Amino acid sequence: MGKYGKKRGRNISPSRRKRQKQLARRSLILLVIGIFGIVGMIALCRKIFFLEGEKRRDPITAETMSEKDWTGAPSLDVELLDVNEYSRPGTPLEEVKGIVIHYVGNPGTSAKANRDYFQGLKDAHITKASSHFVVGLEGEIVQCIPSSEIAYASNERNKNTLAIECCHPDETGKFNDATYQSMVNLTGWLCYRFNLESGDVIRHYDVTGKICPKYFVEHEDAWEQFKLDVQNRIDEIKKMG
Repeated sequence: MGKYGKKRGRNISPSRRKRQKQLARRSLILLVIGIFGIVGMIALCRKIFFLEGEKRRDPITAETMSEKDWTGAPSLDVELLDVNEYSRPGTPLEEVKGIVIHYVGNPGTSAKANRDYFQGLKDAHITKASSHFVVGLEGEIVQCIPSSEIAYASNERNKNTLAIECCHPDETGKFNDATYQSMVNLTGWLCYRFNLESGDVIRHYDVTGKICPKYFVEHEDAWEQFKLDVQNRIDEIKKMG
């Protein structure tokens, strides 16, 4: 057998050896491609799962929201608070049933300053307070807490509402034009996003009796006009969508 084996090996033609080497090389290449393909598919599946999880946890800030979800959305500066027991407990907000409007009560302060105040409570421990959004004097909007978590803003309504704190230039609590327009745009979009109407928009006053937002409590006509403007914005976004 050994002789025959050696003899057969010596009789393999050069062209046949070349083909065998080519087949071996091709098999190795296909094996490597297959391994990389499997690794790539695993990575893709993990990424999709992660993004879908992010979408469920934070529908406002997630990049995976559908194009329809972003219809009519105002510009948002997302600066989420650190999770802590004094301003962002991380408690799930299972369903959004309303939007609560507040005023900051600190004339002349900016949206960023109020956001930083909430952030500082994790170390100061002086009270529990926060808001999902703060609208500033120049119309800027800062998001502090994901829409999928509660904020410490509206007492018993924390469990099913989103809170919007609004800055004001003086003690009257009246909002300037830039702030007011951003309030309308943000509130209208949130109502559209969560299938609400202007009747689902309330004041902090309507929950606790606190004079907040001051101008809208002391001027009922201004509050009714705000809700009318919000409803008009909702209707505009519906047409866009």
